Amino acid sequence: MTSTEAVHETFNEILMEIKRNTGIYALAIVLRDGLIVASLMPEDLDEETLAAMTATIIKAAETVFTELDKGDVKRIIIEGTHAKIVAVTAGKDFVIVGMANPETSLGIILHSMRKAAEKISQRAR
Repeated sequence: MTSTEAVHETFNEILMEIKRNTGIYALAIVLRDGLIVASLMPEDLDEETLAAMTATIIKAAETVFTELDKGDVKRIIIEGTHAKIVAVTAGKDFVIVGMANPETSLGIILHSMRKAAEKISQRAR
C-alpha cells in the first residue's frame, strides 16, 4: 500500500467514525481549495458542490477574521430549515464538512468533528 493510499484509507476511517458517532448523513474531507480528499455522501448529494461551497464559505470567513484581526477560523455552523452544515478546519490544509438533520445534536457533532480534526492534523504533519 502506498502512503497516499494509506492516508486515503485513514481519512475514510475517520469519516466512518464521525458518521457512527453523530448521525451525520453527508461527510467529506476537503482541501481548502475545494478538492475532495475523502467522502461519505448519499447519492442524491453532489459531493463536488458541497466541497466547492465549503471552500467558498471557509475563504469568506477567513477574510472576515483577517480584516477584523480576530485570529483563525476554527469552525462554521450553518443551520437551516431542513439541515445543518458544520465545517471544522483540520490543520492548515484540510476542512471536514458534515450535513445533518436539524434535530441532530450540535454538541455531539462538534465533539466528534473536533476529535477527527485533531487526528487529521496529526496525520498531515
